[in-house]
Amino acid sequence: MSTKAAPRGVIRRLINAVQHSACPCHGCRSGGVHNPMQAINQMRKYATPVDMPPPEKEYAFEVAAANLRFGEGVTREVGMDFKNMKARKVAVFTDPNVKDLPAMKMAIASLESQKDLAFEVYDRVVTEPTEASWRDAIAWSRKHDCSHFLAVGGGSVMDTAKAANLFTVYKDADLFDFINAPVGKGLPIAEKLRPLIAVPTTAGTGAETTGTAILDITSMNFKTGIANRALKPTLGIVDTLNTRSCSRELHISAGLDVLFHSLESYTAIPYTERTPRPANPILRPAYQGSNPVADVFSMWALRTTVEMLPRVAKDQSDHEALRQMLLAASFAGIGFGNAGVHLCHGISYPISGLNKTGPKWQHPGYNVDHPIIPHGVSVALTGPAVFQFTAPSAPSRHREALAILRRTTSSDPSIASIPDPEVGAYLYEAIAQFLDGIDVPRGLKAVGYTNADIPRLVEGTLPQRRVLDLAPGVGDVAGEDGREHLTHIIEQSMSY
Repeated sequence: MSTKAAPRGVIRRLINAVQHSACPCHGCRSGGVHNPMQAINQMRKYATPVDMPPPEKEYAFEVAAANLRFGEGVTREVGMDFKNMKARKVAVFTDPNVKDLPAMKMAIASLESQKDLAFEVYDRVVTEPTEASWRDAIAWSRKHDCSHFLAVGGGSVMDTAKAANLFTVYKDADLFDFINAPVGKGLPIAEKLRPLIAVPTTAGTGAETTGTAILDITSMNFKTGIANRALKPTLGIVDTLNTRSCSRELHISAGLDVLFHSLESYTAIPYTERTPRPANPILRPAYQGSNPVADVFSMWALRTTVEMLPRVAKDQSDHEALRQMLLAASFAGIGFGNAGVHLCHGISYPISGLNKTGPKWQHPGYNVDHPIIPHGVSVALTGPAVFQFTAPSAPSRHREALAILRRTTSSDPSIASIPDPEVGAYLYEAIAQFLDGIDVPRGLKAVGYTNADIPRLVEGTLPQRRVLDLAPGVGDVAGEDGREHLTHIIEQSMSY
């Protein structure tokens, strides 16, 4: 066997394999997280790309989503649902704003209507939750030891309830045990969690359908999270009455999340291109790459959002548009919950995290006491540049997205005649015009970032492996090529 040093390509694949939870040799049958040093020792056997077998690509995808109930006033049924589940005690999660809104009042009245149904309310959820706020919610939940969970609020509330549920079952686990690698250990979730019903009050995150929970690691100046099918709510109650109290700015930011959930999941790498193939089905990630089932949900959500979000921005009493946006949020949640998102979301995490100590942007329409770039806005700021960059990797899919944004079809001569290499430039303009039409800040400079912040934004993006690995056209984000691409995208996102 040759003993010469492994070339850069081998080293990069080694880095990539070690940072994933599955064993790169696909021979491990332990069912647990692979030991990185064991992977390194295995890889050391191979000195050249000829000697080392390439990682096997995925050959399957799974479809998972919460059960959904959609309709006007269905929040009133939640008490009966818990009674039917024979709940001993319900932990109700909400935030200081939602606790006084009609959605929460309906939920509490429904719980109170059921004889002998005990419940406790946690109303301290923080908008854009942090490591500290999660720990507070987890400590409260462990103390009260409820048999069932109810989340009434936006994505922050639903994500906090998911985390509280997880760490109530895993009473001795540390927060970073389940946070996605390489930031945390990314341990598998083997225990069955307690039933959770999620009642969204915004039309955006789709968290009522997914096994994803996001938080801000303030010590690292970026967001990350936990992504596992075990976190999925048992039931999502999608009540069309519950978004009517949102401000215009909240409607827009939430709707932007739907827009980019759809665009990113539809243009993510195909599931058959994802590596490494898991050694055990339990290790198959929630975010799998684009696939035929997710495509259907993502494209419906994209068409609906392009049509309905401008209507909501113009008139918040347009109840049909509000209804359709709420349905689109759930559809997009099913789409990205199985396919995943990529660059816009990956870069958004340091955009939001660094804001607390950097620009300190305070977005209008948000009643919070800390700097905030709302999640949907932070995702949208890089949208035009991201899709100009990814378009060459899959011109036909990006052409379809362009057609939807232009309210036409990909067979329209004005769309079909665009050469493949130019699709990205046209899509850049279409996304920028759409964002401009609903008053989204025009790039990172508009929320206070400067060119001097670009290196920190890049460094905060690089650890987001669970989403960056799904990005078309990036290559190995652990190497210099990925760093260079991210730098270029963020530079192009400073203004448009």
